[in-house]
Amino acid sequence: MRPLWSAAGLLFVALGMVGAFLPILPTVPFLLLACFCFARGNPAWEQRLLDHPRWGPPLREWKTRRAISRRAKISALTAMGAGVLITALTAGWPWWLVVLGIVSVTGSWIWTRAE
Repeated sequence: MRPLWSAAGLLFVALGMVGAFLPILPTVPFLLLACFCFARGNPAWEQRLLDHPRWGPPLREWKTRRAISRRAKISALTAMGAGVLITALTAGWPWWLVVLGIVSVTGSWIWTRAE
């Protein structure tokens, strides 16, 4: 099972790196999944992610306190709002309501996490 966990971790790191360059795709959630997988497949790689100068602090905050920084919350909610607006302009009625419902639930969850 360890090789499968490691492979999944590598997949999530790759998706996180793509998300670092695309504005709508998230980065940290994929890296959180990578940490989860690496903890079961390759703890040394998990530690490398946790020690990373850019991505390590939010990963450690989530791992220790289940906390999301205010800046990250605002960024996430802004991107989610842009997604709703883009959907409303391109897909129209009633599809943007589906996206609005999903964003409302997930955005509420994000906003209520500790800082």
